[in-house]
Amino acid sequence: MLTSKQRAALSGLANDLNPVVFLGKAGAADGVYEALDKALTDHELVKLRFVDFKGERKELARALAEKAGADLVRVIGHVAIMYRQSPDPEKRSIKLD
Repeated sequence: MLTSKQRAALSGLANDLNPVVFLGKAGAADGVYEALDKALTDHELVKLRFVDFKGERKELARALAEKAGADLVRVIGHVAIMYRQSPDPEKRSIKLD
C-alpha cells in the first residue's frame, strides 16, 4: 500500500514516461495483462492508455493492477499509472521512503 507522499513522487516520475500498454477494443484480455506484467517487470513504473472502455477505466485499472500484483498510483484522464517494485534488489530503479 502506497502512502500519498509515495503516490505523489511516483506520479512525478511518470510525467516523462510514454504509455507502454494500450487497452483497446479487445478489453482487458489476457494479452493486455501479459503486456502489463512484462512492462512492470522491466520498468517497475508504467503508464497504461485506455483507447477504448474509457467510461470504465478506473474499475479496469484497479482490476488489472490487482491481477498484476501492482499498486495503482493514479488514473488521470485516459491514462493509468501503475507501480510494482522489482523483487530483485539489484534491479530496483525506484527508491521509495
